[in-house]
Amino acid sequence: MLNVCTPSADEQRAIAAALTQVPRKPSFSEDFEVDRGRSVLDQSVNPLTALSAAAGAPAEKSIADFVRIRRDITGSGTYSTVQYSFSRDSRQMVETLVLRVRDPKELLQVSIEDSASSVTSASTMLTSGTPAARIKLERFGKSSVVLARCSGTAEGPPVDQSAYESLFGSASSLLTDYRGLLGAATLVPEELSRIRHGAAVSRTPKQPSGAKRQ
Repeated sequence: MLNVCTPSADEQRAIAAALTQVPRKPSFSEDFEVDRGRSVLDQSVNPLTALSAAAGAPAEKSIADFVRIRRDITGSGTYSTVQYSFSRDSRQMVETLVLRVRDPKELLQVSIEDSASSVTSASTMLTSGTPAARIKLERFGKSSVVLARCSGTAEGPPVDQSAYESLFGSASSLLTDYRGLLGAATLVPEELSRIRHGAAVSRTPKQPSGAKRQ
């Protein structure tokens, strides 16, 4: 069971080291990728929702639009590629920044994530500097190290995470930097609009062959 709310001192040092090695002013190769699409998750395939469906509650479908940007980092630094993704469904918007290690030994990749309510537009979120809410280190042959914002529950008050503010601050700063370096504030809204346009075109009924327009 991962201790995501209060990681140990060793895990905090591992997170700090991984974040410190992320280049603030990377040099990118000329190659790049920009992907967009729509993902439909059918909740009926989830065994946890199968029981409710059997009881008569209809299974919901979660539809998320997403945009991904990938760049290669040149040089001999720790990280070789960076991938930024933005996804939006009916409930929330999520940003994820993933940096993959060039020569993986113990550490494979580090990811930083934030989220916001989807009542705002993508442009608003991308220009407001939403703080990081989750940091994850994926390691070779070991369990992952995770630090996440934890709120209070009905069983108890919020966890005191003041000791981890410097880690959250570093992660938030990196997310802001790479959002700008990758041009996400411009690219993401443009690509999302193309998804909406494509969906609208696909729903437009086709004219029968040989039909005359009025």
